[in-house]
Amino acid sequence: MAATVESRQWFRTVSRTLLDYLALTKPRVMSLLLFTAVGGSFLAARGVPPWQYIVVVLIGGALASGGASALNMWYEEDIDREMHRTDHRPVAGGRIRPLNALIFGIGLNVASFAVFYFFTNVLAASLALAGSALYVVLYTAMLKRTTTQNIVIGGAAGAIPPLVGYAAVLGTLELEAWYLFAIVFFWTPPHFWALSLLIKDDYARAEIPMMPVVAGESATQLQILLYTVLLLPLTVLFYFATTKIGLLYLVSTLALGLVFFALAFKLWRTGERRDTADLYKFSLLYLFLLFIAVMVDTTAF
Repeated sequence: MAATVESRQWFRTVSRTLLDYLALTKPRVMSLLLFTAVGGSFLAARGVPPWQYIVVVLIGGALASGGASALNMWYEEDIDREMHRTDHRPVAGGRIRPLNALIFGIGLNVASFAVFYFFTNVLAASLALAGSALYVVLYTAMLKRTTTQNIVIGGAAGAIPPLVGYAAVLGTLELEAWYLFAIVFFWTPPHFWALSLLIKDDYARAEIPMMPVVAGESATQLQILLYTVLLLPLTVLFYFATTKIGLLYLVSTLALGLVFFALAFKLWRTGERRDTADLYKFSLLYLFLLFIAVMVDTTAF
């Protein structure tokens, strides 16, 4: 009986530890990054890529994204403890030692580079590593604690996955791939600033100079509106930049962009928390549906 109890306790301890290491990789954030990476591979292949490429993009991309997230939690242990949104994270909560998170994050990035290098090409491997470096070094270590433009410049890290997916298939980057990069880059500020409006007090408590904390809510709402205004023509220009997508994409991006703009305009006019939450939720749906349109259009037409 005692042995059975001990084995159950051991199993629960191991399970909790594994779940904590999984949490280090930020699976919810990873899922959207992987989706945009697969979208890039569809665009490069002008349809459904060979299944081997999709598998490599998913595995290599998950390793790179998870490694960058683990390094982010290692570096931000101090501010994560100050924020209600993050104080339960494995490192901040004391369940995983910082050194272990550091080793885990580095190991995942090394594994990602190896997967892309051996199964696709060096360009895809280098881009995956560059995305992690931009997130950990540029955004996390250099910009997040120093400037309100942290998410604007650091947003380049989240725009790398479509390039990785594209390069994995073709081994090169053409103009159309850079359009996907630009779309995600300009989508990031309104998406993240909407979130920062919702948790402004958390950022203020941790002394992080996010836009709402430093410039105020009204200025942030205006910036969100301006970026949605820039995003709409950019997504339309993408239609004219490549022959790989057609009218389905154009109609979809116009409809999605107009809804995004309408929500941003409403938030700018009202400043209501409910409107902020609506914009934040739609921003996630927006990017998902936009890349769905890219994948369907390249495959079906």
